[in-house]
Amino acid sequence: MSPFPFSRRRSAHGPGVAAVTALGLVTLVACGAGDGADSSARKGPVSITFWGWTKGTQEVVDAFNASQNDVRVKFQEIPAGNAGGYAKISNAVKAGNAPDVFNVEYPQLPDFVSRGAVQDISEQVPGDLKSRYLPQAIRMTTLGGATWALPLDIAPQTFYYRTDIFEKAKITSPPKTWDEFRADAQKIKEADPQARIATFFPDDASAFEAMAWQAGGQWFKPEKDAWKVDFLDEGTKKAAGYWQKMIDDDLVHVAPSFSQQWTASLQKGRTAGYLGASWGAGVMGSTLPDQSGKWAAAPMPTFDGSAASGMVGGSTFAVSKDSEKAEAAVRFAQWATTTEASIKARIKAGASSAYPAAPKLVPVAKSAFKSALFGDQDLYGLYSDAAKSIRPGWAWGPVMGATDGSLKDSFAKVQKGGDITTAVREAEKATTKELRKRGIKVTG
Repeated sequence: MSPFPFSRRRSAHGPGVAAVTALGLVTLVACGAGDGADSSARKGPVSITFWGWTKGTQEVVDAFNASQNDVRVKFQEIPAGNAGGYAKISNAVKAGNAPDVFNVEYPQLPDFVSRGAVQDISEQVPGDLKSRYLPQAIRMTTLGGATWALPLDIAPQTFYYRTDIFEKAKITSPPKTWDEFRADAQKIKEADPQARIATFFPDDASAFEAMAWQAGGQWFKPEKDAWKVDFLDEGTKKAAGYWQKMIDDDLVHVAPSFSQQWTASLQKGRTAGYLGASWGAGVMGSTLPDQSGKWAAAPMPTFDGSAASGMVGGSTFAVSKDSEKAEAAVRFAQWATTTEASIKARIKAGASSAYPAAPKLVPVAKSAFKSALFGDQDLYGLYSDAAKSIRPGWAWGPVMGATDGSLKDSFAKVQKGGDITTAVREAEKATTKELRKRGIKVTG
């Protein structure tokens, strides 16, 4: 079953028509190949616009423009998605002046599809191109049998930790299970009453969603013409209960993600670990330049000790619904996600440790990324194993803005009488309400 409850049908009169059949969803027309708007009807290079926010993007655009003469990309940097970029894109789509192509993360892609903001690019993406990407990434960009974006990277969970703080607490190896993680948290607190093993981020719903995913949670299940919504399945309840007890017992810090508070705690040795994702090594390296050689990375602990991972983030390239240059936009997106020159430009400019969605680029990324923070550790070997362990079955719903907004509001109260399970229950209610508001059928 596809991860999105709509079907795609072909029109005899054009290159592609995607019909969204979940109740209340809009009908989308896939413009692009065959519309006469690309290079075949123009003199000189086709000019397309691209909006994004990740480090190194300008360098990627410059490298692409220098690599050929058929397409010229004009890049505009916008705020990160949740920091205002998605709102800017949505407003531009409504106003009819959206860029030809833009970055969107996996959790938000179904929302853009359901709102009719992006176009079906299946005609421009042949099967041999899709085979260049990891299956996990293709599952996240293929909705209802149609292709809606090209994947840039995936983000399996990773645990980063201070080796010297662990040694001081007489911890000889990183935890393999969440029970071991809790025991290590107690040891670190006993060795230094001000130190904690990690931080719970109340402002970042994606961090907890990855924990629920890893534990076997499946919040959204597509049915024939509806979504089945269940945020309190067994996996999610297990994850919620675990983290609530860690907070109640004061075994983790609670602080906003990437905040001054969080950064200062890492710099002072008050936080011994970071529960992040593959891209976290680059973030840590730029945040902690004075702690070279003091950090290591390990697989994320699991409840039963078996390898398993969710994802925290991960980005794609999507083509806006009104673009008449889909062929050129996809050509750029393909280059940006599958070529060695692209990954080298991105990593060199932004010190990114993102794990490419195209497996053939992993050796290139490994060679290009340098970080003294982790010494000689083979980070990309670790990420490769983590990528293989990403749990199948998780699907992002089409109203993640409402879901994440509700979680963020409720998580802010976890230190003041609120609890995670209640937050998840409230998020399910808010999600169901928004789905019905959009006319989308919901089952429970």
